[in-house]
Amino acid sequence: MSAGARTALRGARVSMTGSGEPEERLVTGREAVPRAGRGKVVVRVEAAGVSFAEVQMLQHLHPFPPRFPFVPGYDLVGRITEVGEGVTGWRAGDRVAAMPRYGAWQEYVQTPARHLAPVPEGLDAAEAVALVTNGVSACQMLDRLPLKAGDTVLVHGASGGVGTLLTQLAVHRGLRVIGTASPAKHAAVRELGAEPLDYRGGGLPSAVRRLAPGGVQAVFDHIGGRGLDDGWAMLARGGTLVSFDSSVAGFRPGQWFRPHVPALLRTGRRFAARLLGLTGGRRMTMYYVKPGPAFDAALSLLYGLLAEGVLTPRIAGRHPLEEAAAALRALLEGRSVGKHVLIP
Repeated sequence: MSAGARTALRGARVSMTGSGEPEERLVTGREAVPRAGRGKVVVRVEAAGVSFAEVQMLQHLHPFPPRFPFVPGYDLVGRITEVGEGVTGWRAGDRVAAMPRYGAWQEYVQTPARHLAPVPEGLDAAEAVALVTNGVSACQMLDRLPLKAGDTVLVHGASGGVGTLLTQLAVHRGLRVIGTASPAKHAAVRELGAEPLDYRGGGLPSAVRRLAPGGVQAVFDHIGGRGLDDGWAMLARGGTLVSFDSSVAGFRPGQWFRPHVPALLRTGRRFAARLLGLTGGRRMTMYYVKPGPAFDAALSLLYGLLAEGVLTPRIAGRHPLEEAAAALRALLEGRSVGKHVLIP
């Protein structure tokens, strides 16, 4: 293909222009297809995930926000169309996954080759991308805890993108799962193999203690704030509270890191208390997904479980790029079970 013909190619993309409502701040347009720079590849996107990271970025409450305007999109699955100078081990036509953290909501993405992971042929693109960030997060959080078959764990947001996969993986490993969700989603949580509880109205620690009088061995919390104190109260001796995100509800746009401070402070205080022997063996930890060999290994394992039918990612909706605002709105309003996906 000549340079002129290449320059004439234009791909669709979604830009986030500032803080506000998704219908006002997400703009769809077309841009020239990028060329692969040194150490990078260009990927034609088959599916890109929609996540709460984009909700946080839209409200300028993400802990590591890019500057407006930018192309959102935390993760993607697609095929390499061009390989840049210095790239080895990859070639055009390879099916890959990547977690660029932003930039995935477009037809063609330039991304570093070192952050790619292979995607088996035959897997549905939407289901495959659901496992990139959410699946790896669920898998690694479970792997890092000394849990055994028969233990009881609490999964907050068991109907969400991470929660549905975390619940399935935990059940597959023989764990008993208590999952919080709104009542309208309790049937879906039961289908995953968990015991649902309503997280609203207060009294959640008491409700959990009624189901697990001795406490639970792990709490997986994506809410943050004072809810982390409730999670701590639910733990059995030797249990672990894992904080892997923070709700931004009630915070003004632009407060940036503030929603995430309570988790940091509580983690630090409980680490010190544990060193002093004051926690009954309980501990609190924070989790943040990042690329690397461990990420690749977890994703490969998950793709194997998907191919075997052990895992079934719940896809809340498949949307063209121009419906990105509708997908984000559904996530904002809590109307979804599983993960929304954009299909360029």
